[in-house]
Amino acid sequence: MESKHPEIKTAALTPTWLDKQGSPLGCTEKIKILNENLMEIKEICQEALEDAILMGCDETQIREVLGQIIATLPKPFSDDA
Repeated sequence: MESKHPEIKTAALTPTWLDKQGSPLGCTEKIKILNENLMEIKEICQEALEDAILMGCDETQIREVLGQIIATLPKPFSDDA
């Protein structure tokens, strides 16, 4: 996916992805997908932030709302799976 926001630097956003035991993931395809997902989320959040500010929304509030969305995502799988 080509970035609409070239100022968003990929390297600064991509952590070393860890497994449940804290070891780095070794599968390059998994890492690629995780990094792509992260960039897509960042771009969507950036667009939502820009839209909100252009429509007169308080920047602090929209940032808090975006953070709350992530913080309150339900866990998709149980630990038993």
